[in-house]
Amino acid sequence: GFGWVELTLLLTMYLLTGLGVTVGFHRLFAHKSFSTGPVMTTTLAVLGSMSAEGSLFNWVSYHRRHHQHSDKEGDPHSPHGHGHGLVGVVKGFWNAHAGWLLNRTQEGPGGYVPDLRRSRLLRTMSALFPLWVRLSLAIPTVVGGVVSLSWSGAFLGLLWGGLVRIALVHHVTWSVNSVCHLWGTRAFRSRDHSRNNPIVGVLALGEGWHNNHHAFP
Repeated sequence: GFGWVELTLLLTMYLLTGLGVTVGFHRLFAHKSFSTGPVMTTTLAVLGSMSAEGSLFNWVSYHRRHHQHSDKEGDPHSPHGHGHGLVGVVKGFWNAHAGWLLNRTQEGPGGYVPDLRRSRLLRTMSALFPLWVRLSLAIPTVVGGVVSLSWSGAFLGLLWGGLVRIALVHHVTWSVNSVCHLWGTRAFRSRDHSRNNPIVGVLALGEGWHNNHHAFP
């Protein structure tokens, strides 16, 4: 159930959607680290959405809020402030990694993305989030079926290039919130507990150099 076709689909979809998150959602839309034209803007918005981590506006909103209140009250996913000792670390890790996503009291985009809302293109990209997620599942399914000329190949494409890939991208992204605020080195002084973690750095395509990023967003 896992051969070269499935491996290729997994790695290709992982890299494309991972770059959509780090280059698109994070650097371009959240921090405006660079500017680009409508074709590349659309491409990065679609690839980031295909990671299934939420719509463009929601993702950027929560990330900007994280920087504003990093490791303090108001941070949507800090591992700190959840008690002392091992129990506090475990509770904090779970909150930062995935628990915060289950907190229905978290506020939505609100006023964190007024600049993005002024763009008709970005409003459309964000609103079409469910379509992009479905597309991210359909592409590996079709490719797997066509290459193998079988329904089982289509299913394996959906499984590895779609569902498993989404799970991996999610846990790697969440590790930036959890692992990189608990374990690693601090090369620069920052207002929070951000850390550089080389393992997450490789898996998250550079995002694991988190202390560097919080010191120089």
